[in-house]
This record gives sequence, C-alpha cells and structure tokens, in this order.
Amino acid sequence: MNTRLNKSDYLVIIIVYAVTIIFNCFDYYRSENALIEYLIDIPLAAIFSFAIILIFMYWLIPSYVVKKKKYVHFVFFGLIILCFFGAIDFVSGYWTGNGDWSKFPKWYDFLLQSFFRLSDDAGFVFGILLAKKFYEGQAQFFNVQKQQKDNELKLLRSQIDPHFLFNNLNTLDALIDSDTIKAKEYINRLSLIYRYLIQTKDAEVMELSEEIAFAENYIFLIETRFGNDYNFKIKRETLLRDKFLPTGSIQTLLENVVKHNKADHNGPIDVVVAIEKQWLTVINTKSKIKSFEESFGTGLKNLKSRYKLLSDLEVQIINTDSKFKVSIPIVQLSNES
Repeated sequence: MNTRLNKSDYLVIIIVYAVTIIFNCFDYYRSENALIEYLIDIPLAAIFSFAIILIFMYWLIPSYVVKKKKYVHFVFFGLIILCFFGAIDFVSGYWTGNGDWSKFPKWYDFLLQSFFRLSDDAGFVFGILLAKKFYEGQAQFFNVQKQQKDNELKLLRSQIDPHFLFNNLNTLDALIDSDTIKAKEYINRLSLIYRYLIQTKDAEVMELSEEIAFAENYIFLIETRFGNDYNFKIKRETLLRDKFLPTGSIQTLLENVVKHNKADHNGPIDVVVAIEKQWLTVINTKSKIKSFEESFGTGLKNLKSRYKLLSDLEVQIINTDSKFKVSIPIVQLSNES
C-alpha cells in the first residue's frame, strides 16, 4: 500500500480543514471566546493534526505496518504521538482560555484528555485518506491486472514473432556457408532463448541470474547478426542470488536499444548493462540516425506498469542528446511473497 500523499490527497485535506475551521469559528463565536483563542487554538489544532497525519502516513504505517508487520510498535508509537501533540494543544488551549492553573488536571486526566484532544480531528481526516487510498489502490490493481493480461498476450506474441524468427534464420543461413562452428553456436543460443521464453511465459518474475543468462544469449544473437554495430558489456557489481526481475524485462531493454539506434560512421553503439545492489541499468550511446519511432515506446510503458505491482520503486529513464539510460529496480521477494 502506497501511503504517500498525492495532490488529490492534499486537496481533500485542505477541504476538510477549511470546513472544520469554519465550524470551529462559528462555535467559538457562539461561545463568545476571546480573539486569542481564534488566532492560536484553531490554527494550532489544524497544524498538529496535520503533523500527526504526515507522521502516520510517511513513517508509522510504512515502517511498522507495511514493512515490519510490528503492530504493537505501531500502536505504541501512535499513542505517544497523539498524546504528545495533544498535550501541547491542551496546554495551549488552557492558557488562551485563561484556565485556573491551580485546577489543572492531574497527570492521568491530563494524559487522557491529551489523547482525545486531537484524535477526533486527525482521526477523521486520517480515515478519509485511508479509505481514499484503499479504493485508489483497488482501482490501480485492477487496471494493472488488466494491463498485465495485455502484456502477457504481447509477450507471447513477441516470443513467436515471425520477424524475429525470419531474421535469425537469415543470419543462420549466412553462417552455415561462412562459419559452421559459429552457426552451431548460434543454433544452440537460439534454442536456449526459445526454451527460456516458453518456460517463463507464465512467470511474473524470474531470478536475476536467469535473466542475465538469457541476456547473454540474446546479446550473442544481436552481435552475430549486426557484426560490430553494437558493443555490449555486462558489469556485475553485486551478487545475483536472491534477486529477481520481471520476466522478459532485459529483453525489453535490449530490444529498445536495437530498435531505436543504428550504428553510423561515428562507431558502434556502446551498451552497458550494470547490475548494482538495487538497480539494473542499461545505458547506451545514441546514434545520429533518426528513428521514425518514438524513443519511449510501449515496451517501456508496459514495464513501468508491471513494476507498480512488484516494487515501491519506479523505472527511471534519463534521455539526453548523447545517451539513453533506463534503470529498473531489482526485486527482492519477502518470505510472505
């Protein structure tokens, strides 16, 4: 669950607080409260309840509910936060209302009143936000699920793409006459690729080591077909075990490079696949030959959609005049996944 606030969340908060402030001003007016109470009590209550919401949405829930599943810690720290801000608000209200300090509540009554002081204001907005986040998450889930079905169909079609097979058969035909040893290697790599595509057609994620092995075979086909047009390099900067990627993600990134870059007189297209602790990055130099197709196609869009279900991190794309860089998060599955 993504508890970070977006623009519509802030709009909801503003509307709720605006209505609440209007009703509070009307209530203060009927009770003939002093001007200082208008200027301090109402803004302070709004600020403190908003601070409580931010702490819950950005720290407590993500840390102790979503990630660690430590519900006792969540309740404990939640009570402390409510009492802390409530105590300040209560003391401030007692002062602005000219309360008799000799009759100030005892510590247990003070704690109780501090807890309830802001729980209503913050709890009401908090409940609205959680309900909104839940229905937004459900809508996003079904949307991504539908997109995933479309992606599966597209992936299946790409696996048996007649153009892919036709191009590889042409390359193989040329190799048989010129280099039989390399032709045998080409057949072996091509069979490994098709075996991998068939075996993983129903898998949402695959081990990083398996995807890298697939990438090495796929790169071999590209380099054999295009000669020196592309210069690939895989840099391993972390261990590959216990790490996963969306199935076919590296294929998407490599296809994107070849699809939108053709070697020119300036030299080959340099492509680096860098494997770091949390990210896999594919960065390539860009050719001067303009492609009729847009540089950000459906392949990358589909990959971004798939990551919405797999990770809190998003696909990062940097496009400059000379280089194109795509970084995808490496997924580390929890024990409950």
